[in-house]
Amino acid sequence: MTALTLPPAAATAPEQPADDRTRLVKNRVQFDLAPRSMERLNTLKRKTEAASYAEVVKNALRLYEALIEETEAGKQFLVRDAAGVVSPYHLFL
Repeated sequence: MTALTLPPAAATAPEQPADDRTRLVKNRVQFDLAPRSMERLNTLKRKTEAASYAEVVKNALRLYEALIEETEAGKQFLVRDAAGVVSPYHLFL
């Protein structure tokens, strides 16, 4: 397994005072990834031209959060294939 250390996408730090906003509060997160997961992370980093693993993870968290919020609101995701056929996309939530 490969160890990966990066700052979290959504720090749980309290709101900062206006005069202290230039100093970003960060938390360090470390987790182990199986080789296949590390390959996926590298592929996403390359395809999205992300500057870092942290950027990939932050973007993934934003997307995941949006998918959950829309699903909780009762919305459905649809996909259209090359022939124009639309079908529901069943999320793993």
